[in-house]
Amino acid sequence: MDNYEEVITGQQLYKYTHYLYGEAFYGSYKGMRYRIAREPLENVFFKDKEAQEDGQFMVTVWPEPNSYTTTADELKKSFYFPFTEQGREDAIHCLNEQYWSRKSDWDRHL
Repeated sequence: MDNYEEVITGQQLYKYTHYLYGEAFYGSYKGMRYRIAREPLENVFFKDKEAQEDGQFMVTVWPEPNSYTTTADELKKSFYFPFTEQGREDAIHCLNEQYWSRKSDWDRHL
């Protein structure tokens, strides 16, 4: 594990199965805004397991203060992970890594 404090935890985000409903999770932490969603963003909860797993987690980070939809694409950075429980854990790790590795970027927006 990297040598940084975990500031965003799995308890703060939706559980894995919630993303099957086609809803994104939005959050922020000290200047960094983020979005986690199953892509493609669609409700597959009642579809077969193959259809449910035919997607990926997309994690996007950007600086405050604007929302996901009003922030210019060039200010957003996205990462992709398998749509699995492990992929969700990897997405959480990515958020923490992005916060600490780019902390000076986020601090400018406080």
